[in-house]
Amino acid sequence: MSNSLLSGKVVTMSSREIAELVQSKHSDVKRSAERLAVGGVLTAPLAQFEFEHNGNRYFEYRFNKRDSLVLVARLSPEFTAAVVDRWQELESKSQLPQSLPEALRLAADLAEEKQVLESQLALAAPKVDFVDQYVIAKGSMGFRSVCKLLKAKEPEFRLFLIDEKIIYRQDGQFTPYSTHTAAGRFEMKTGTNPNNQHAFRQARFTPKGIQWVAGLWAEHLRKKQENAA
Repeated sequence: MSNSLLSGKVVTMSSREIAELVQSKHSDVKRSAERLAVGGVLTAPLAQFEFEHNGNRYFEYRFNKRDSLVLVARLSPEFTAAVVDRWQELESKSQLPQSLPEALRLAADLAEEKQVLESQLALAAPKVDFVDQYVIAKGSMGFRSVCKLLKAKEPEFRLFLIDEKIIYRQDGQFTPYSTHTAAGRFEMKTGTNPNNQHAFRQARFTPKGIQWVAGLWAEHLRKKQENAA
């Protein structure tokens, strides 16, 4: 039974249906989606819905077309074509043509959209791979340690964080914006310098923040390469 949702022309695909299509465990699909969402790879926030199975209640995620394909490309690239075909089937049902010209137009639109999706997947792939390298980060890390992890030059990475409204300078120290601290991307460490007994306050990236900023940094590098080409 299909878990896709059709509402007018709005179509989503559930994590359960993706699991069936790529022959994977539903829990693995959800875990991969959460990882990509933290890394900023998905374009939409995860939408969670409850469902019942064998008398028990569970939850699933639902994705737009682009995000579902990025997720499948991460899980099982060999099934990407099958999922693209499934999307075309779903959307053709939601846009039933009433005449031959409409049918021909729909076929042309679907073919063109398939090319666009394949291009989007190709652009997203480096970012997905980049984020995947840092999902095993343990514990919080300071600015310099994150630079080393991402192989980023400190001045360029600091400017990037400022331009992206992630940190700002306050009392001579770089401080994350409260929205990012509230989102769990940073934690504040306080203590006393043993050399001069001065109190200090340091912002550190959490594992969640490392994964998230890795995705943003990968996108920054990709755009930089495109502009230089």
